[in-house]
Amino acid sequence: MRSLFASLRNASYRLRTALDRRFLKRRIARRFHQLYYGSGVDRRTNWLGKPVWKCPLDLWVYQEILFETRPDVIVECGTALGGSAFFYASVCDLLQNGRIVTIDMQRRPGLVDHPRIRYLVGSSIDPEIVSQVRTHIADAKRVMVVLDSNHACEHVLKELRLYGPLVSRGNYLVVEDSNINGHPVLPSFGPGPMEAIQEFMRESKDFVIDSEREKFFVTYNPMGYLRRV
Repeated sequence: MRSLFASLRNASYRLRTALDRRFLKRRIARRFHQLYYGSGVDRRTNWLGKPVWKCPLDLWVYQEILFETRPDVIVECGTALGGSAFFYASVCDLLQNGRIVTIDMQRRPGLVDHPRIRYLVGSSIDPEIVSQVRTHIADAKRVMVVLDSNHACEHVLKELRLYGPLVSRGNYLVVEDSNINGHPVLPSFGPGPMEAIQEFMRESKDFVIDSEREKFFVTYNPMGYLRRV
């Protein structure tokens, strides 16, 4: 009986220690995430001289996804200064495959003129823009979508419903900046991408959350790497 109790105590201690370590890792990662995001350094992060406005850890994940899935077209909602589209195009150059269709409400000066990039001007949820996107992907076997425009929950949810069906099986629908509204940054933002993801996943059986894409502990897109199944 004593040996049984001793074994139980040892097992309990090991379990508690493991849980404590796991909690500590999460706490450290969360605090670093808040520190990094709060520094604003992402606004000073460039790809080959162009502002990319992303966490470098997520950029590394993107190149892994592009290498593994080889999309023929990447649809990006939210061009901004064009750095992320340029990043995707650079990786596609290395892979010798793929083109980018990127959408924004305005075409800002200084965007890269790259043969793999096509710029569309308008709202990502405008039926005319969606129709143009469908035309651009008509001959594509593998389509990936990145949502990084208006971060209000209602807008992101509309994008998910419109662009989700365009994603090919085995490819990704990435929802950017789901870390806002307290996940773990900008707690006062209000419902945003994370809440849109949660609602969309309740509706859709076509996607799974690929948590392996969050392996670097810090991501601006928690629960945001959705793989079509």
